[in-house]
Amino acid sequence: MTGASPLAPVSAAGALKRAYSCFPTGVVAVCRRTSDGDVGMSASAFTTVSLDPPLVSVCVRDGSSTWPRLATADRLGVSVFASHQGEACRRLAGPPESRFDDVHRWSTDSGALFVSGSAAHLECSVEQEVPAGDHHVVLLRIHALRSDPSVDPLVFHASTFRALEARREQS
Repeated sequence: MTGASPLAPVSAAGALKRAYSCFPTGVVAVCRRTSDGDVGMSASAFTTVSLDPPLVSVCVRDGSSTWPRLATADRLGVSVFASHQGEACRRLAGPPESRFDDVHRWSTDSGALFVSGSAAHLECSVEQEVPAGDHHVVLLRIHALRSDPSVDPLVFHASTFRALEARREQS
């Protein structure tokens, strides 16, 4: 192994988290409106899955107190945070009683709740939950959406928010 650092065992304190932080991800809000109030959370383990059927996934930590209140919804709102929405993302990851303080939002008649000004809004239902270690992988079926690719998304990398940089292709 010339010129390379030795590999650390996966059990080494912080090694796995540090390795995972090397992969940039988008950040989303998963929310619903109920008669008891708005419920939601931020998630950075989000990815597109399939065009046919239209599916995305989000990973939810076992023991989440918020997910059981979201999982039973007929419809959920998934908002892909825009680059300027770092504070809203932090709020939705914080204490449940103040998650929606100063977070502008709107909802559909079905109860899907969205963060205003996001890069994309996906109205979804839970298709399937798959246990995966200390999380569940939740497959969400998209029923309706709107998006604006000209809005830069919020990117999470190395435990901080970052901006994307457009690069020109070499000719």
